[in-house]
Amino acid sequence: MSHLPFDPLLLSIAIPLAVALAIALGLPKRWSIRLAYVGFAVPALLALHVWWHYAAQTPENGYVFLTHYSTGLDGLGIRLTLGLNGISLPLFVLAGLVGLAAGLYAIQSNAERLKIYLMLLLVMQAGLMGVFASVDVFFFYFFHELALIPTFIMVGVWGGRDRSYAAMKLTIYLTLGAMLSLVGLIALYVKSGAHSFDLITLRQIIAAHPLAETAQNNIFALLMFGFGILVSLWPLHTWAPLGYGAAPSSAAMLHAGVLKKFGLYGLIQIALPLLPLGSMHWSHTLAVLAGVGNVLIIGLITMAQRDLKQVIGYSSVMHMGYAFLGVACYSVLGAGGVVLLMVAHGLSVALLFLLATSIYHRTHTFELTDMGGLAQKAPVLAAFFVAATFASIGLPGFANFWGELTIFVALWQFSHAFTVIAVAGVVISAIYGLRAAARVFFGSPTEAFARVAAQHPPTDLNWREKIPALILLAALLFVGFWPKSLSTPLNATLNAVYAAPAAAAGK
Repeated sequence: MSHLPFDPLLLSIAIPLAVALAIALGLPKRWSIRLAYVGFAVPALLALHVWWHYAAQTPENGYVFLTHYSTGLDGLGIRLTLGLNGISLPLFVLAGLVGLAAGLYAIQSNAERLKIYLMLLLVMQAGLMGVFASVDVFFFYFFHELALIPTFIMVGVWGGRDRSYAAMKLTIYLTLGAMLSLVGLIALYVKSGAHSFDLITLRQIIAAHPLAETAQNNIFALLMFGFGILVSLWPLHTWAPLGYGAAPSSAAMLHAGVLKKFGLYGLIQIALPLLPLGSMHWSHTLAVLAGVGNVLIIGLITMAQRDLKQVIGYSSVMHMGYAFLGVACYSVLGAGGVVLLMVAHGLSVALLFLLATSIYHRTHTFELTDMGGLAQKAPVLAAFFVAATFASIGLPGFANFWGELTIFVALWQFSHAFTVIAVAGVVISAIYGLRAAARVFFGSPTEAFARVAAQHPPTDLNWREKIPALILLAALLFVGFWPKSLSTPLNATLNAVYAAPAAAAGK
């Protein structure tokens, strides 16, 4: 139990929702903006608070800050249970930091109907904090849906080119993925006989009475493809580049940076420990889809893109391939690498989407062929973008390096061939990432950019843009230089959660 005088996990969910409700009830715009700062800042501060105090807490059934709240549905096994373990802690912190950066960027964006825009982002932020704080599987799913609905609205209303089509495709694909994963979670609940959605109870019951191999194979397939669609597993990925290309910046930052991790988190926290035989049965299929599809095919498609936002969108899909390869390894090392990569990718892709919009504001285009020489006018913007590109590639010193390296080591133990594919992906990502940076910032300005610059002389990043960018870059560097800040609690939880299932599966 927590020795703190308040429940930081509940507050991290309730405060953004309370601010969103106040805005919805007609709060004046000036006060809406002031309260929005509070709504985004408090979850981030609480996330840092629990990260700082995590090691000092006494675990209860593997969780700290564990608190139970009655919902009136206790008889159905549905009870709001909040808590963090070493797997959820890094992602809870990720949600707080990316949410703060996205919120600050949204507040200074001067978007049309800004109050409603901020209200939807705050609802999304509350859902994200709830996803990773939930120990009850029902509320894990519920908070995901709470965060997902504002995404559809923001893309459809505030999106850019092809926003209607993008919103429709997002809705179809993500609804399909959510329904498949829901069927899998309900099947797990029914087959376990636990009469509870509480993850702690499910683990105890299934450890004592493992599910039959056929049931494990079928349920894992539902979760793998359902969660896979939500994470953009090839070939069910086409919603992602289109959606991120059309989405307003803050929505893209929150979805690509945090909400997209829901599926991978579900596989690592729920599916792999509870369904070890199913995970081993589907491991090579998952590795083929991720390695050949996400890493190689999508990597080559990314190289062919000429739109900056599409480059970032497709690269996000590609890097999810590494994470799926880590899941396919079914090992403590592979799962730990996936969690580290999820955090690193969330920070770096959110930073890239933020900077891409800053570039657009100065060049009035996302077309790489219409840019060039922007570093002369905006050197700070160039430095941030190059740093974010280096992080995305996996350069040492950034958090991404540790996630990719750990996955590669685990992958080598799983399959030498897939390790070669993964390493080839690093070369591909270096090519498209460095080429995009070179075309935007270096070389001679194109005629198209020169005409735009003559009419609207570009300026460097202002402090309203620098602060959210600094938050994300500082986090990337902090984890890059001190990965044990996340890996120590992560290893403890993974060793405890995966030991018995791995032994039962014969690994």
